[in-house]
Amino acid sequence: QVQLAESGGGLVQPGGSLRLSCAASGSISRFNSMGWYRQAPGKERELVASISSLDITIYASSVKGRFTISRDNAKNTVYLQMNSLKPEDTAVYYCRAVYGNAYWGQGTQVTVSS
Repeated sequence: QVQLAESGGGLVQPGGSLRLSCAASGSISRFNSMGWYRQAPGKERELVASISSLDITIYASSVKGRFTISRDNAKNTVYLQMNSLKPEDTAVYYCRAVYGNAYWGQGTQVTVSS
C-alpha cells in the first residue's frame, strides 16, 4: 500500500511563490512516475506536472516556465515549486504516484488572492 501526504499549501498573493511537498511511504524510486494534479471548484482534475523514474518531466502549458517539479529520492519526496502564482492557480493540489496502480494523496489547498 502506498501512502502519499501533501503539504505546503496556503494563501498567497498574486505573483508570490509556494513549494508543495509530497512525502511517500517507502522509496519513490520504485514508482513509474509521480505527479501533481489540481482541481478547481466546478472543474475537472487536471495534470499540472509529472516526473518519471528517468526524470523526464511534463508540464501543463498553463504552468510551464513558472512551476518546477523535482524529486529527492533520499527523502522519498516530490516537490512542486510554484512561482509567479496567479489567481487561476487556485485549486486543491493532489499528488499522484503510479506503481502498478495509481495512488493519490488527500490534497492541499492553494489559494492565490490579494
